[in-house]
Amino acid sequence: MKNFLQFFFTLVLFLGFFASTIAQDNDVIIFENVRIFDGVSSELSRPSHVVVTGNTISQISRRSLRNQYPDAKRINGEGMTLMPGLIDTHVHLTFGSLSMEDMMNPNINMDDIANKVGQQTSAMLLRGFTSVRDAGGPIFEIKAAANAGMFSAPRIWPSGATISQTAGHGDFRMPHERSRRFFGEPSRAELLGATFIADGRDEVLTAVRENLRFGASQIKLMAGGGTSSAYDPVDVTQYTLDEMKAAVEAAEDWGTYVMVHAYTPRAIRRAIEAGVKVIEHGQLLDRETMELMKENDVWLSTQVLRASTPDMDPQRREKRKPVIEGQAKMWPMVKEVGVKVGWGTDFLFEPDLNKEQNAYILQLLEWFSPAETLKMVTHDNAQMLALSGLRSPHQGILGVVQEGAYADLLLVNGNPLENMDLIATPEESFVIIMKDGHIYKDITGQ
Repeated sequence: MKNFLQFFFTLVLFLGFFASTIAQDNDVIIFENVRIFDGVSSELSRPSHVVVTGNTISQISRRSLRNQYPDAKRINGEGMTLMPGLIDTHVHLTFGSLSMEDMMNPNINMDDIANKVGQQTSAMLLRGFTSVRDAGGPIFEIKAAANAGMFSAPRIWPSGATISQTAGHGDFRMPHERSRRFFGEPSRAELLGATFIADGRDEVLTAVRENLRFGASQIKLMAGGGTSSAYDPVDVTQYTLDEMKAAVEAAEDWGTYVMVHAYTPRAIRRAIEAGVKVIEHGQLLDRETMELMKENDVWLSTQVLRASTPDMDPQRREKRKPVIEGQAKMWPMVKEVGVKVGWGTDFLFEPDLNKEQNAYILQLLEWFSPAETLKMVTHDNAQMLALSGLRSPHQGILGVVQEGAYADLLLVNGNPLENMDLIATPEESFVIIMKDGHIYKDITGQ
């Protein structure tokens, strides 16, 4: 493993330099006669021309730009919709690419993992997701490989290994694995970079700093029980206030923030008191606690979960029942209270589920208009990513179509504000997918 990682990082550095040299010679690309969903407005623009220079949108005009850019590559939008790339704020690129059988395989190695993750991240980009926030797991080598062009992928905001107390939601030990503190052996999940089992202020500080050292853009802490773990009931609260404050202090010293896995009001209130900036999930929230989140400018990053999926473990299905019941109350409260909200999927251990990523967006239409939904999965999600500050791996403007923003764009054959089914059928509806000024898909025939 050590020799593999040394070789891997050497290759990544070389390919990264090579790719950056090539990127300096990007051509100008003009999207002509497109109607723009800018990520914020509730209506499309009048027919416009959008100029991409390098990796950014350099000009938007309603007048022809042919004389100004005579040698540019031109894409005739023919009245199609140009919109920002989609953003998913809660993915697990590794855990979502592996089945539970894969996870339990004692012979699995980083090569196997990288191949599976590479296939899934490439498919994710071709579904129109140009940015994702990885909410915990082995990710740093994956991100480096994607940056070096070894496979295509969305922009990645990595959290690194989840940080969990003993018997917490990130304690993935097998029954035969004993406590590292008492018996001296780290668990297999810790060795793979999936989690840190950290107890007490000092261990939490070390775990946070270790992730930051490797390039985490934010920190993922387990503050309550979960449905995909064997030993912790959903209702339990995890980490003391002092332990959680330690994580927040270490992250803030690096100019970034802590996101916590939590469902219950008790766990979420403790996280707010500790200074946490983003609550993941929250399906058991009550109104009083959600109002407290709004008062403290705390984001809710959440999902529309299904009661069951084809390959879901029966125990997980049973543990999920109160969460499913709670989300029917949570989503209407989100709109009534006006808390800042982002959307993600949180697929785990079911690789076949990933292809439904776009369809899951449509579930938001039960509570939000098409314009509100598209704003959430573009502009609003980008605002959440920006909480990473200088630790963000991408310092430009995301989630909008405006001059100076990154050229992460989708050309959609139709008007998604009138027909949201277009978002759920990316193979046919997304005729161009662009990330960072590079075209990854083009079925215009031009």
